[in-house]
Amino acid sequence: MKINVGFEMVFDCPQPTPMIFNLNVHFTRVSDVVGRDVLLVDPPVPMAAYRDDFGNWCTRIVAPVGRTRISADAIVNDSGLPDALVPGAHQLSVPDLPENTLLFLLGSRYCDTDRLSQTAWDLFGRAPTGWARVQAICDYVHQHITFDYQQADNTRTALEAFNGRVGVCRDFTHLAVAFCRCMNIPARYCTGYLGDIGMPPPYGPMDFAAWFEVFLGGRWHTFDARNNTPRIGRVLIARGRDAADVALSNTFGQNTLSSFRVWTDEIPAA
Repeated sequence: MKINVGFEMVFDCPQPTPMIFNLNVHFTRVSDVVGRDVLLVDPPVPMAAYRDDFGNWCTRIVAPVGRTRISADAIVNDSGLPDALVPGAHQLSVPDLPENTLLFLLGSRYCDTDRLSQTAWDLFGRAPTGWARVQAICDYVHQHITFDYQQADNTRTALEAFNGRVGVCRDFTHLAVAFCRCMNIPARYCTGYLGDIGMPPPYGPMDFAAWFEVFLGGRWHTFDARNNTPRIGRVLIARGRDAADVALSNTFGQNTLSSFRVWTDEIPAA
């Protein structure tokens, strides 16, 4: 299938404002992009780009005084298959993990593993290891947190989500990632596009989505504590330790985000 993905953000700036954007389709999906995945800036300004420590593609600009519109629109080829289920994927002991996964065992800005470790072992220490343990974590987080857009808070940690029992997809993801790391399972935070393809209506307002990946059986696997069911049409943008590493935008000066839209729609077959 083909999926049309894109976004539009409009910022109002009272002075020239440096900005960094992490909004391009991830390099692992570049071969699926039809044409080019290009960020458009209106009014046009000089742009520079670089790859961060996690391999994500970032774009730098200095937004001028007034309104600046950042947008992208792309078509992505997708298999049309739901997230893979691999119930036999086993958990590796820490000494057997590859060095490049060890970072994703550690606590981070929003995944406060040091404060959740005992809770995690109390909840999941008797669960089977491997895939079944991660699924038990997803089941628990999915039932424990109530989804509420009105309760979004970009400073909420995993522990605060656990105690408050309310949040958005990033909170589900932070808590599940933290629990996995507490159980010695490498877990990394993901952000990207995820539409309602294959799901029954009614549909909520479209936004960027958060999910996570765990390292089991020698490879990374996708899990989603917010939806807790295999979904079709994920288009990855960025991976990191938590939301701080994959912020869609970082701005360095006073500004107002006056407009924000995201779309991800299946293109009907001809």
